Amino acid sequence: MDIAKRVYDHQWKIDPIVRSLIDTDFYKLLMAQSVFRNKPDVNVTFQLINRAENVPLARLIDEGELREQLDHVRGLRLSRGESTWLRGNMFYGKRAMFSPEFMEWFEGLRLPPYHLERKGDQYELTFEGKWPEVMMWEIPALAIMMELRSRAVLKGMGRFELQVLYARGLTRLWEKIERLRQIDDLRLADFGTRRRHGFLWQDLCVQAMIEGLGEKFTGTSNCLIAMRREVEAIGTNAHELPMVYAALAETDEELAQAPYKVLENWQKEHDGNLLIILPDTFGTEEFLRRAPSWLRHWTGMRIDSGDPAEGAEIAIRWWQEVGEDPREKLVIFSDGLDVDKIEELSRQFRGRVKVGFGWGTLLTNDFRGLVPGDALAPFSLVCKAVAANGRPTVKLSDNPNKAMGPGDEIERYKRVFGVGEKKPIEVLV
Repeated sequence: MDIAKRVYDHQWKIDPIVRSLIDTDFYKLLMAQSVFRNKPDVNVTFQLINRAENVPLARLIDEGELREQLDHVRGLRLSRGESTWLRGNMFYGKRAMFSPEFMEWFEGLRLPPYHLERKGDQYELTFEGKWPEVMMWEIPALAIMMELRSRAVLKGMGRFELQVLYARGLTRLWEKIERLRQIDDLRLADFGTRRRHGFLWQDLCVQAMIEGLGEKFTGTSNCLIAMRREVEAIGTNAHELPMVYAALAETDEELAQAPYKVLENWQKEHDGNLLIILPDTFGTEEFLRRAPSWLRHWTGMRIDSGDPAEGAEIAIRWWQEVGEDPREKLVIFSDGLDVDKIEELSRQFRGRVKVGFGWGTLLTNDFRGLVPGDALAPFSLVCKAVAANGRPTVKLSDNPNKAMGPGDEIERYKRVFGVGEKKPIEVLV
């Protein structure tokens, strides 16, 4: 695929950004099945949040074009081939990962309406409805907004200028891969769907890693690319589950137990490599201090905020304290990674714990410094559950710059979970 030619040729009409309901992260489907089974009638509101106020999305992106893209997604249905792949494929060594009841629901899914309004230089984009349906908006909404921003920047470029841009981007990608292939025992997956430059570029990145890394490349979070490229679909769960469960808690005691109730439900559904703890929603150390004994048997832990090395050290100490051998456990790093950090963490933890990496935005959207004004630099855009049954959600995180929720609720959660002061870390992507 000549991406530069396609970009140049398709500026004059709608070119759908999301063309499939499985152009999404695998963990969204796994979580949707869990929610479908355990909390199907909860009403949830998701909201797009641009953490980079210096990126004026409403000035860059035409509202009519944005609505066309969102409306197109509302018209999508699961195809017969996609359904067959989900029903019959083997994921994490298990066939029939998705139940017939969930698949019947998914095959009939139509994404619910959205609310879009311009507020100054930004868009207010929200989705409200039943949790299993609304949660499926997160990934396509982010992918659409990120790619429309990319298209806005690229719109004035000529064909040769685009050819040079993508040649430079591909060269940068391959140089990263050449460094990564030197890391012994590397386990690396593509986690770059949400803030990618575009679908075609993400697909190209995956193809490059298949060729360049071989068995060191463990798969992609993107279900559509996993199906097309015949690689593993990778993912488990995310902060969304404990955030919503916590918001539904009636008392402080129920609130304190909410993160563990999520994992209790998860364990009933899954085994093997899907038993990965994501501990940082309300503080990693605080989560592990109160963790029930059965969690020590889980496969590993994902480190997604705060200082990654410090988070891994906390995980190792906890496993040692509960009588587990850290060398038999898996730590997955997934926050703001690029090659330098992957190399550093590989060296630091080699032989102490099994290490995996979920490489996201700086894999699938690294055009830093390649256009004037650095106008294609990636930025931090998220789409989060902000309310459940009318109650606000809260995220504390190991990085206060990623915290979200009303101030009074944040203070309540800090009290309930025993969270003290944490060091802020700049959020780049």
